[in-house]
Amino acid sequence: MAPEPTAAGPGPAGPAADAPGPTGPTGGAKAGHVHRATAWPEARAAARRAGAGARVGRKPSGLPLGEALGRVLAGPLTALADLPSFDTSAMDGWAVAGPGPWHVREGTAVLAGHVPAAALAAGEAVRIATGAPVPPGTTAVLRAEHSRTERSRTEGPEHPCTDEPPHDGRLLLRALREVVAGQDIRPRGQECRSGDELLPAGTTVTPAVLGLAAAAGYDELPVLPRPRVEVLVLGDELLTAGLPREGLIRDALGPMLGPWLAALGADVLDTRRIGDDAEALYAAVTGSAADLVVTTGGTAAGPVDHVHRVLDEAGAVLLVDGVKVRPGHPMLLARLGADPARPQHVRHLVGLPGNPLAAVSGLLTLAAPLLEALTKPEPATKPEHPAEPEPFTAPEHPAEPEPSAEPRTPAEGGAGTDPRTPVPYRVPVRDEVHGHPHDTRLVPVVRRSGSAVPLRYNGPAMLRGIAAADGLAVVPPGGARPGQELDVLDLPWPPTAGAVPAQGACFT
Repeated sequence: MAPEPTAAGPGPAGPAADAPGPTGPTGGAKAGHVHRATAWPEARAAARRAGAGARVGRKPSGLPLGEALGRVLAGPLTALADLPSFDTSAMDGWAVAGPGPWHVREGTAVLAGHVPAAALAAGEAVRIATGAPVPPGTTAVLRAEHSRTERSRTEGPEHPCTDEPPHDGRLLLRALREVVAGQDIRPRGQECRSGDELLPAGTTVTPAVLGLAAAAGYDELPVLPRPRVEVLVLGDELLTAGLPREGLIRDALGPMLGPWLAALGADVLDTRRIGDDAEALYAAVTGSAADLVVTTGGTAAGPVDHVHRVLDEAGAVLLVDGVKVRPGHPMLLARLGADPARPQHVRHLVGLPGNPLAAVSGLLTLAAPLLEALTKPEPATKPEHPAEPEPFTAPEHPAEPEPSAEPRTPAEGGAGTDPRTPVPYRVPVRDEVHGHPHDTRLVPVVRRSGSAVPLRYNGPAMLRGIAAADGLAVVPPGGARPGQELDVLDLPWPPTAGAVPAQGACFT
């Protein structure tokens, strides 16, 4: 594995300035500044706080049901009507009144979608279809397969309810098993009453949610706006087509990041290739209408790494400037200056390293938690001053990485609670995993027989491992022994479910 740079940025001139810039104090990128990386759990927490602060004031919109799939409910889904809205038959058969046998009301049937039939008298039955409103007076529905009919005779015992002997030629219904009052009738309001909360705010709209909303009377749903994201791909060495040649390499991040961010719930406005042009980068960052700008490369200390300088000139506030994680150490998070046309619009930038797997690490460490917090509904009472992470400042004695404070969410088969957002769960690792002496490592793994199997191709410039992976194991400083339980970050798509072998040259 190629070593990553130990500096998080291009050496600015001292700690963050105390004087406020356009949006507050500037954790700038001036020459001579020594960066102090943030522990991995703290970096994720800072990203969440940034997203939560930017969420305040975002107004929901109403979308037709056909357009709401995958969105997030802005408020609770409450029933607009009783479900069912009238007593209905749960089965095809007979609506009956009182004890049997019953005289059949011939020449008619009660069908779904039609007005209810006339009331049944005691001892009377009428054919009924599933979903049809039961006639007044109905005491039970008798399933067709649990009944038989016959023509009545003039002789015989009197009917227990009518005290009248059967009339010759009338159709008589008999039950083949005991009939219990109320059987196979779905009473009005059985599922919910009008005004009941069916689902809480923050629920992702799935096909089942759309069906429930339609049944409950909705034509459109109030949903939160998707975070708008713009991707800026930096680097003069990148090709968009053809084979690598003469020092040029294919751009792997441009095709990957847009779909990945969309899988996390973002509305990706554009993926633009900027090259190593500082002026073009400044114009793109300051002119973007996105809620989140994602850059690739340019966050370290190379001669054409312009991100820190551009952020300083743009009046941005560094919230995270380097993270104690491998790969991806020189990632960063900044709050951008306010848009004069929309002063309440809070924008952020996530700077990803240029190496592909390092960029994935930055995506899951900073972008995913920020987007998750940005798409959650606002609290019932808005805070007077929305929470924002403090600007990055270099501590005198940087703390060692702490064990992950992520919520432990065990899930059968390793699935997280939200299909879009990487949610850690605990799973034992099958093999020994080498660790960094001081930093967290994120290692691609597959799930096999209840264990996580580390993948071999996990260098910062490699995508072969993550392309076959089910998730990323969070390896603490020093590594992990076989059988040790680790947090695993899910990926925002279904696991491979055995499609990739757990043995072979690709794996350790």
